[in-house]
Amino acid sequence: MTSTQAGTAPATVRFPPGFLWGSATAAYQIEGAVAEGGRTPSIWDTFSHTPGRVTAGDTGDVADDHYHRFRDDVALMAELGLTSYRFSVSWPRITPQVTPDELGPVNPEGMGFYSDLVDELLAHGISPSITLYHWDLPQALEDAGGWAERRTAERFGEYARVVAAALGDRVPLFITLNEPWCSAYLGYASGVHAPGRTDPAAALTAVHHLNLAHGLATAAIREAAPSARVAITLNLAWVRPEQPGSALDADAARRVDGLQNRVFLDPVLHGQYPADVQADTATVTDWSFVRDGDLDVISAPIDALGVNYYTPTPVRHWTRERPKENADGHGDGTATPWIACDDVEFPIQHGPKTDMGWSIDPRGLTELLLRVAQEAPGLDLLVTENGAAFPDTVGPDGRVADPDRVAYLRDHLAAVHTAIEAGAPVSGYYVWSLLDNFEWAWGYAKRFGIIHVDYETQVRTPKDSARFFAEVIRRGALPE
Repeated sequence: MTSTQAGTAPATVRFPPGFLWGSATAAYQIEGAVAEGGRTPSIWDTFSHTPGRVTAGDTGDVADDHYHRFRDDVALMAELGLTSYRFSVSWPRITPQVTPDELGPVNPEGMGFYSDLVDELLAHGISPSITLYHWDLPQALEDAGGWAERRTAERFGEYARVVAAALGDRVPLFITLNEPWCSAYLGYASGVHAPGRTDPAAALTAVHHLNLAHGLATAAIREAAPSARVAITLNLAWVRPEQPGSALDADAARRVDGLQNRVFLDPVLHGQYPADVQADTATVTDWSFVRDGDLDVISAPIDALGVNYYTPTPVRHWTRERPKENADGHGDGTATPWIACDDVEFPIQHGPKTDMGWSIDPRGLTELLLRVAQEAPGLDLLVTENGAAFPDTVGPDGRVADPDRVAYLRDHLAAVHTAIEAGAPVSGYYVWSLLDNFEWAWGYAKRFGIIHVDYETQVRTPKDSARFFAEVIRRGALPE
């Protein structure tokens, strides 16, 4: 799909004044320096150092060495014209001695690093957006039960308070959690992400404690940094039955939508858990971990909702008469994130795909933004991640030509514009990612960056997609 058809005059795709143009990263994926500045291990340090967990045995020990090179990286952001940068704070840098019962002292070196980064961004006219949790839970908390333990949520609220108190005078937006679906289901059900557990009951408990952590952090940020805005980022899925007329496929879509979307949207926006999800999972857990008052905490008003989108999620009913397809890829067939969905499959799609094997369909981004706009009228929406991995290389001329990524970004930006034209209050777009980086269980095998990183030399090379994005920012519109 392209944003215009041959033989027709292209309409100008122009974005509203003041639209935020940003890029996003995560601490463990880029910082490196895992044993410097007082930092203690996270679950991703442990997971990546466990043989067989990460492609090629890669770790985030060095990653992009952003911890030492952040000033150069901010200069690159400024060259591209970014108006915002979304980055995450590494909890083990801030309170490295945290225990389940006590947050522990704040580490001045760790907080100082992020304070310096914020100041450097502001000096270049770039607005910082902080994600408080992008999956790097302190290992000490996982040793005591991790997100399946209620005290982890309580400590997270305290951690949010100290970060907001230290940086909230200069940071206009705090995002509590990034993609709690991944933290809960990939970390505790399918085991393909840290901490690598395969316990469906623990995964559903983690869902609730992550939601509770968001609510506790929201209250803490409001108190510590009253002028800051608060958001949460969800990786919502455009779930659709493969055969729209099939009642069985429709029920499969309902169950997947409940586990991926509504189990987070409903408590945050409406103060309740979906009754059908609780019924579907009743053989796994009785949901007694939800205590009186929790949903009031979770549903405290937010200022914005971040939407991450990469690929559509078509589903269909499965019977044992044929081999099961799993284009979803989030499990090995025995351990799966899709709890109580044994008769659901994710059929392989035809058409273009990214290097992750993910189908490309920008319509899903439009549909998700319109869905949330209808469900929460007036709530500010941000596309907090959107991008694609392709096998990029530096050519003999020093150029990194990535036409597939340019096309992907163009079409998805057009999809955002379509949503805005239809009434969705979208105020910003963050491309994932600024830099090629440690791509979780894929290690360094997949490149999402608009800036190429040579992991041996740490040389940064802006790709053609970076130049394209810079032109979009300069124009405030898609180039014709």
